[in-house]
Amino acid sequence: MSGLSHPPPLTGRVTGRAPVARPVDGHRRRSLAVLLDHLRVTGPLSRAELTALMGLNRSTIAALVTELTGLGAVGEERPGGMQTGAGRPSLVVRTRRDRLYVLAAEVAVEHVSIALIGLDGAVRGRRVAITPAEPTLERVVAVLSELAAELAPAPSPRVVGLGVAVPCAVRRTDGCVRFAPNLAWVDVPFGRALSAALPGLHVVVANDADLGALAEHRRGVARDVDEVVFVRGDVGVGAGLIMGGLPLVGAGGYAGEIGHMSVRPDGLACRCGSRGCWETEVGAAAIARALHVRAKASHELVAAVRGAREAGYGPELEALACWLGLGIGSVVNLVNPSLVVVDGVLQELLLAAPDAVRAALDATALRANGEQVRLARPQLGPDVVLAGAAEVVWQNLLADPVAVLSAVP
Repeated sequence: MSGLSHPPPLTGRVTGRAPVARPVDGHRRRSLAVLLDHLRVTGPLSRAELTALMGLNRSTIAALVTELTGLGAVGEERPGGMQTGAGRPSLVVRTRRDRLYVLAAEVAVEHVSIALIGLDGAVRGRRVAITPAEPTLERVVAVLSELAAELAPAPSPRVVGLGVAVPCAVRRTDGCVRFAPNLAWVDVPFGRALSAALPGLHVVVANDADLGALAEHRRGVARDVDEVVFVRGDVGVGAGLIMGGLPLVGAGGYAGEIGHMSVRPDGLACRCGSRGCWETEVGAAAIARALHVRAKASHELVAAVRGAREAGYGPELEALACWLGLGIGSVVNLVNPSLVVVDGVLQELLLAAPDAVRAALDATALRANGEQVRLARPQLGPDVVLAGAAEVVWQNLLADPVAVLSAVP
């Protein structure tokens, strides 16, 4: 299992304010990062528990806790409840709730949302706006900038960065949106535009499914699972991959575009320019068409899937479920995961017709591959992508906790 000793690397990055380099022993820096990560993900722990988790001696743990306390990242307190043994109860170490924050945003086809999230993962504030009718780069950047200013009125060292999830192929080196058919964006310099609009803020732009996979792997149903596929399906279909406990993003950051694998060569034309893509069989348009729903808004599709049998669309529902299982089975053959997490509207298909999904998966996947995999829904719920956007920014802190924390008043 991957545990917490290997924080995953960034999936996409544009650097605004970067930590100032200073001479810090590499082993100590790594130990500080791992200890802080345990507290950030697991919650309050005693020094004894940290000693057992990290395999270090008590004096080393004490020194690390003291240093992080001095930097303002953690604090110690006595646990609540009655004392059951002799002597004073052990102190527990917890992250400071009032010290550091990140901004996490999602640019979806229907809306733009942003949240202020603390080091403990709790949402401190949230703003949502309808996606502009013509979602040009300038309009989306303006909306995000306005919402960010409402949550964090001025650039502050306490806000260590902004993570943004987008439903498209994102170049991981600079956050350029190479192709977003459902937003009608091609080679849009989104990351650079955001950095220019929000000077002094560290900005990370990444694919929404990649961030969903990251969040569930770190905090959700895929925690401590090393081979994971996170299938995200709303308007389009994409996937985030965790292989060997680390994100698999590809040479340019474009891995996981499973919605555009061909499943029916003589099928419908796809917005990507190809024909018969999996997205044309299980994407929002396909679900709306099969269940006779005019609008394609997510909440309407969810309601349609949930009420499909009662509305007399049982066969159509089963057919959609079979296409879902067939696509998942193909991905299972390719990467051999032990867990597939199904998100978005597609999780409603899984809930409504689990046997049909599983039967199609088993019929498509090789026996050796299929018998190892289980299907699940996101444990983090509708905030899974925002959680991933926050998670990828915290990696900037974990890369060098001393440098980042020293800059916070």
